[in-house]
Amino acid sequence: MYLPIVYHPNYVVPLPEGHRFPMPKFKKLYELLIKDGVAEKTQFYSPVRPPEDWIELVHTPEYVQAYCQGTLDAKAQRRIGLPWSPALANRTCVAVGGTILTARLALTYGLACNTAGGTHHAFPNYGSGFCIFNDLAVTARVLQQLGLVKKILIVDLDVHQGDGTAFIFQDDKSVFTFSMHCEVNFPGTKQTSDLDVPLAQGMEDDEYLQTLDKYLPDLLTEVKPDLVLYDAGVDPHLGDRLGKLSLTDTGIYRREMQVLTTCISQRYPVACVIGGGYADDLDALVYRHSLIHRAASDISRQYQL
Repeated sequence: MYLPIVYHPNYVVPLPEGHRFPMPKFKKLYELLIKDGVAEKTQFYSPVRPPEDWIELVHTPEYVQAYCQGTLDAKAQRRIGLPWSPALANRTCVAVGGTILTARLALTYGLACNTAGGTHHAFPNYGSGFCIFNDLAVTARVLQQLGLVKKILIVDLDVHQGDGTAFIFQDDKSVFTFSMHCEVNFPGTKQTSDLDVPLAQGMEDDEYLQTLDKYLPDLLTEVKPDLVLYDAGVDPHLGDRLGKLSLTDTGIYRREMQVLTTCISQRYPVACVIGGGYADDLDALVYRHSLIHRAASDISRQYQL
């Protein structure tokens, strides 16, 4: 009945006024979970910044050092879409540490949630789409190197294809990548996941959930992962600025319950990250992000984790 949740105050750093990345959402999510009684402060764990050689299990040393030291060229910075600062560089690393910690907690407790993470557009030698280091990929590699897992399933339900993740693991049988995303959306050039399920624009709740159910149970049977890393992006929501799908709040919650129930009922541990979400109404966006934690809380009680 215990759900560990990972958060760090450094998940939020200043960005220029009017920047379209909703940086305040991470602190607001933490505050909402406590205010609504979804979690108590005693359930929260604070990550540490991981050593750079852990990040370099996925990313080239040249890229990691250039980003952390602030020497990345202007074109590479523009591709990321976030202005460099020492605080942002630290935040980037701490957030990777958060997903690593979430995964380790999931292996102990069966289920754990981060309040950040899901930077799936980051490639080994460059960042893209607000993603600097690929926390999902780094976490997979770290856990494997530590001997904690052998086989990992990445379930990516962000509305955008997890192209960086797909590229990183394209020739790796030990990490299975599953991306269910809007077909006509960023990134323009898709990579090849182990399983890609492109969705038509405007897809609504029932069709989306039926599509997911068509694939996920069989995937678990086929892959038999030691751990599921779940990117619970809420940008498939009909109110998302960058989404192009039409899920409702209820649909998002049903999705989270479907994913977690399918995995936990078969005793596959799940580590959740919040993924993407972009909306003018920040409070509505934060509530959507909280749905994975609400579902996880319900599941932890139901299965007495």
